[in-house]
Amino acid sequence: MKIKFLLLTLVFGLTTVPANPIAKKRILVYTKNGKGYVHENIPASVKALQKIGETNHWSIDVSDNPAVMTTENLAKYDCLIFSNTNNQIFDTEEQRQAFVSYIRQGGSFVGIHIASGSEREWPWFHAMIGGKFKRHPAFQAFDIKVVNKNHPSTETLPEIWKKEDECYYSSELNPNIQVLLAADLRTVTDSQKDVYPGRIFGDYFPLAWCQEFEGARVFYTALGHDSKDYEDVLYLQHLTGGIKWALHKKAKK
Repeated sequence: MKIKFLLLTLVFGLTTVPANPIAKKRILVYTKNGKGYVHENIPASVKALQKIGETNHWSIDVSDNPAVMTTENLAKYDCLIFSNTNNQIFDTEEQRQAFVSYIRQGGSFVGIHIASGSEREWPWFHAMIGGKFKRHPAFQAFDIKVVNKNHPSTETLPEIWKKEDECYYSSELNPNIQVLLAADLRTVTDSQKDVYPGRIFGDYFPLAWCQEFEGARVFYTALGHDSKDYEDVLYLQHLTGGIKWALHKKAKK
């Protein structure tokens, strides 16, 4: 009888499921580019984000169609990732307002590389993402200083990260951002450095940051120009940590 009872218990245990299974986090990766330069890294970034999603049991949707920007559709997502979006990425004012509503309802946002060059005539967007792309010197190797080691996006990085990338300079930086990474400008070759950024931040310039903005958690990294970045362990750990930070927020109102 004991054996029969144990067998029944085993079968029952294998065929039952939790009453309230944990729902997967659902993420939208948005890649829309308006008229102008389009980064070749987008397919590599999408592939990497899909793999990150699989590893972390997140559901990943991908689109470059502004029609996804409706209040009803965005409500499905725990996080929006703008991967190398650039220039005009919304078609209508209704789409912009749906995005604003998502942020103000406690959404999560991650911006990658030239995402800071999106919607260049929209000050609210610049304040939300934390800054506005201005320019960059040539792709090169330079030193990146970890400003804040106590963050999921930086905890695996060396104190000085020697990396090849485009050293992005931003304008209209939101004073509320918490800087995570900064370029050591002493290691950057740039004949126009004195013109901008000059001595705005001394020998350093912010490259990655996070902030709480109008109810949302926002993470942005200027790094990730090269398609090979999306196979680089350190960069992927940096990106994954940023997404995790954005996702771990207070419940929506």
